[in-house]
Amino acid sequence: MPSAVYIGLALVVGGLAYLLNLMLVGEGRVRRTVVHNLQRGLADAPSAGGRVQAGASFGRNLLGKRATGVLDRLLMQAGRPQSWPLDRVIGVKMTSTGAAISLAFFLIRKNPSPASIGIGLAFIVFVFFLPELLLWNTGIKRRETVALELPDVLDQMSIAVEAGLGFDAALSRVARGGKGVLAPELIRTLQDIQLGQQRRAAYQGLAQRLAVPELRRFIRSVIQADEHGIALSEVLHTQAKEQRVARRQRAEHKAMEIPVKVVFPLILFLMPALMIVIMTPAAISIIEAFSG
Repeated sequence: MPSAVYIGLALVVGGLAYLLNLMLVGEGRVRRTVVHNLQRGLADAPSAGGRVQAGASFGRNLLGKRATGVLDRLLMQAGRPQSWPLDRVIGVKMTSTGAAISLAFFLIRKNPSPASIGIGLAFIVFVFFLPELLLWNTGIKRRETVALELPDVLDQMSIAVEAGLGFDAALSRVARGGKGVLAPELIRTLQDIQLGQQRRAAYQGLAQRLAVPELRRFIRSVIQADEHGIALSEVLHTQAKEQRVARRQRAEHKAMEIPVKVVFPLILFLMPALMIVIMTPAAISIIEAFSG
């Protein structure tokens, strides 16, 4: 009989503890928070207008899977802006191309000459590929920003690991305390790991989203160190040192390119004005001498 009383008391205490856990923590709260962070911005993204949405559905069929995949990859490298999902980009692309075709048609109809036809066709091609050019430019600037931020991030992770934190804890601390382009991507990688994705696949997904060669080398080093049991503190210290040297070399390379880039504007704009200022008084004097 006493044993039954003890069992009953244990069940009551366990039930109360479970209810208290549900009230304070909630069932699957961590998982729901992670899923919410991964889906953040998708439901709240501004929906495209009716004309743009119709252009998107028509554009997917017209462009095909290959061109749509190129746009999606450029969007991924550009950081997937919240206000510009793939459907909106396709809709704007098709709508603007239709407007460019109409404008070129009226231009050619008004002045049917080879020059106007060439200008109209060039204008249509430019407008058609304008979204790709803008996304490509945004992706380049984003990769340059990541390459500049990476050495500092690696230094912080190296200090955190040497202080006793694990690699994931150091990555989380740096990601949640950092700013810029790289910090949200690191948070996304940690959330992928928390949802059950393999570390190798999560790290490779990070390298694919950012497409920065320096980051790819770092991720390969981390994967190899994890597979072969190498101390990650040494890998982080070595990679941080190499990234700082690479950043300094990129700055020196850009500084050496400045004189070459300045030559052409100097010849095209400054030299003609300088020659006019210098030669005009002499030319006026020569004309006056010969006319007299």
